[in-house]
Amino acid sequence: MMARKSVAQVQRETATSELKRTLGKWNLLLLGVGCIIGAGIFVRTGSAAALHAGPAVLLSFVVAGIVCAFAGLCYAELSSTLPVSGSAYTYSYTTLGEFVAWIMGSLLLLEYGLAASVVAVGWGGYVVSLLGDVGLAIPPALTGASGYAIVRDGAPLVVDGTPVIGIFNLPAFLICVTLSILLVVGVSESAKVNNAIVAIKVSVIVAFIVIGGYMVLSNLPTLTAANWTPFIPEPTGKPGEFGWGGIMRAASIVFFAYIGFEAVSTAGQEAKNPQKDMPFGIIGSLVVCTVLYMLVASVMTLIVNYKGLNVPDPVAVAVDSFGPQWAWFAKLIKVGAIIGLTSVVLVLMYGQTRIFYTMARDGLLPRVFATVHPKFQTPWINTLVVGLVTACAAGFFDINTLGDMTSVGTLAAFGIVCLTVIWLRVSEPGLARGFKVPLYPVLPVLGILSCAYLITTVEWRVLMFFVWFMLGAIIVYFCFGIWNSRLQHGDDTIPAPDMGEFPAPVGHQEQ
Repeated sequence: MMARKSVAQVQRETATSELKRTLGKWNLLLLGVGCIIGAGIFVRTGSAAALHAGPAVLLSFVVAGIVCAFAGLCYAELSSTLPVSGSAYTYSYTTLGEFVAWIMGSLLLLEYGLAASVVAVGWGGYVVSLLGDVGLAIPPALTGASGYAIVRDGAPLVVDGTPVIGIFNLPAFLICVTLSILLVVGVSESAKVNNAIVAIKVSVIVAFIVIGGYMVLSNLPTLTAANWTPFIPEPTGKPGEFGWGGIMRAASIVFFAYIGFEAVSTAGQEAKNPQKDMPFGIIGSLVVCTVLYMLVASVMTLIVNYKGLNVPDPVAVAVDSFGPQWAWFAKLIKVGAIIGLTSVVLVLMYGQTRIFYTMARDGLLPRVFATVHPKFQTPWINTLVVGLVTACAAGFFDINTLGDMTSVGTLAAFGIVCLTVIWLRVSEPGLARGFKVPLYPVLPVLGILSCAYLITTVEWRVLMFFVWFMLGAIIVYFCFGIWNSRLQHGDDTIPAPDMGEFPAPVGHQEQ
């Protein structure tokens, strides 16, 4: 259980890497911004405001950003010390041992696999809204989670006096299946295309802030009185519903919006000066995105009353309220959101397949997950399994439940990363570190405690799912992983075959 890959081995692999060091600090910052912006701000902000924090969701973004900063500083130290492409999984294997690495791999299934499902549900919401604008309609029961009321314009959809209940989210299911097939065939995404998608996402956010902000400032007193009074709604008495408790509960929800900042740490072998550039990219992307998120949340909750934002596509709801003269802008925003979210689903699913691929090469998962297609040079069985699981989760489950599961897994993973820094400082005090977490050990400990606290704010049913999920993962390790681990048998990691040119900005790929 405590078997570890040595620091010397990891650094030796880094020294012999064939990857070119071409990324400067601004490249890394833009990589982080591109990976962060998308899922959370387009999808989960609305439900966080509507159900928990009201307009004070702005403060929730600050809380979540601070928690991410604690974890980000720890990622910065680890990435400057062990500048490898394996990120959290490799960090855990090198410091805390194989069992913790297995736990980290299981948590990354929640962070990336279910995150792809959440984004797919949001993608479906924007597609349904855009199709409605051009007169095309999908049967409402096929646009939502099984057993949940279909919401339109912030209220349950009623037909002939009866609320419409969802059967299956067909758009979300189809996008996951389609992208998994693309990943099997092999998708080569050039830097220019990736940069264009990032530019579209950021442009959509900035355009919404500028035009929405202009409309808000033109009618600020009226909108403030109508939608921001009170700024912090009175608590209802139920845990996590408004008041300061609601702000903290919303922080665990909007935490989803920051998933992706650690993507910078996966580019360690391609950074020109990882000791200085990695911390700049990680912390810089967090600061930029926190400012953008707060501006978007401000405009959104001033334009539309927070009670009407419990939908998969809150930005679409906000721009629809601009008025008929802005219909062209609403369509533009939705198209931009769909393009951006498509890229996010694709990259998250890619990242999940490479996590499984890495674990299978290490012997912790069945070898079939590392089977590479002879023609397409991709781990095709692995990719189809991930695609099916992701598609079914997106098709049947409620977006808020999926999002909470993702946030819990990510918070737990970040807590382990903070612990990894402490462990490495104690076990390898003489190791050269290009960047050190300031105020050590206070900030890493605060990172662990704050992640643990936000986990406790999540609904009890989600926490129970998390407990059962982790128990199942531990059973699988003791029944299979510990007996088949290549490290346990003294074997070197199998050399990775060529699996195409698709870049892995969310990383966690082969070590």
